[in-house]
Amino acid sequence: MKFRVTIKKADGAEEERVMDAPSRFAVYEQVEKEGATVAALEEGGGFTMPAWLNISFGTGISVDNIILMIKNLGAMLHAGLTLSRALTVVERQTRNKRLKAVLASVGASVKKGAGFHEALAEHPKLFSKLFIAMAHAGEESGTLSEALGLVGMQMERARNLTKKVRGAMIYPIIIIVAMAIIFVLMLMYVVPTLTNTFSQLGVQLPLATRIIVAISDFLIAHTVLLLLGVAAVVGAVWAFARSAFGGRLLFKLVLVLPVIGELVRETYAARTARTLASLLSSGVDMLGAIAITREVVSTETFASVLEEAQERVRKGEQLSAAFADHSDRYPIMFSDMIEVGEETGQVADMLKQVAEYYEGDVEQRTKDLSTIIEPILMLLIGAGVGVFAIAIISPIYSLSSAI
Repeated sequence: MKFRVTIKKADGAEEERVMDAPSRFAVYEQVEKEGATVAALEEGGGFTMPAWLNISFGTGISVDNIILMIKNLGAMLHAGLTLSRALTVVERQTRNKRLKAVLASVGASVKKGAGFHEALAEHPKLFSKLFIAMAHAGEESGTLSEALGLVGMQMERARNLTKKVRGAMIYPIIIIVAMAIIFVLMLMYVVPTLTNTFSQLGVQLPLATRIIVAISDFLIAHTVLLLLGVAAVVGAVWAFARSAFGGRLLFKLVLVLPVIGELVRETYAARTARTLASLLSSGVDMLGAIAITREVVSTETFASVLEEAQERVRKGEQLSAAFADHSDRYPIMFSDMIEVGEETGQVADMLKQVAEYYEGDVEQRTKDLSTIIEPILMLLIGAGVGVFAIAIISPIYSLSSAI
């Protein structure tokens, strides 16, 4: 990592440098060895991109890397290693250079006396507030290894759930895109050849064939214009979906779809229940757990319910009441189970059961969705091929009849 450093020397003179170091603490140590002090320090050095060009492409560290790191760290702590020693071992084991640098920074902070959660909080882009909060709760209760095991399991289940839902959605999109590409290629390369043959033989073309020929001629004559138009439409849709208003609108449209809407609701119910259960089990207070869960859920449609729940719990109302008033987003069973947990004093356990139920249900629904989509796609492909075949075969049939 590069750091822009302002160094104050022993004689009072200041000097600016760009230094390479694995962490901020390494910069301080290097400067102190030179007998100077750090007057100012900020990440980044050398050429600085303008704000409008400063685009972030992620941390370069996958969720799988984080989950593996958390699990290994929890296992080492459970085996009796000190936190500092466990961090050193995990740092040596990881193959991701960026994660290795981050772990070195966290380890250096811990060695200097900082709490583990404080060291994690120095890297907010990499470590979620859920992870930081559970680490904090684990440190305070002396059960850090158990807290790490819990957050590792929570992150793994959330990732698996997301992968299954995403996989169910990607399959039909790939098929539809492939169909569109094949159809365009046939219009541009196959249809013109047949059109020339029909013109030479003077065959009277039916309406369906004339429409396909017209589309083919337009594609050939305005290929560049069409590509630019498609790119413009895709870009506009992408920008609209990324905007706050567009994202909310599209998400609301998804929620009203027959099968997919229910799948999305149950996915968010599982994520909410799993996060709340993990935080409450680790000793985080109810208001803090709701606040962190709201950030984990992030999508405004569902996060707004958690924000309302936080306010109502602060006023002394039950947690289940807020979810019961929004059954259009969170299923009725969700609030009912929380209410049972509140009555029995086992909210965390009931939330865990709710999470397991909805995770299993979402998994089954994704399988059912694939089963439903396949015959629908086959019908669409068959209809498209049938229309195209009839449009092409009809003139050939008319020609053979005339002969």
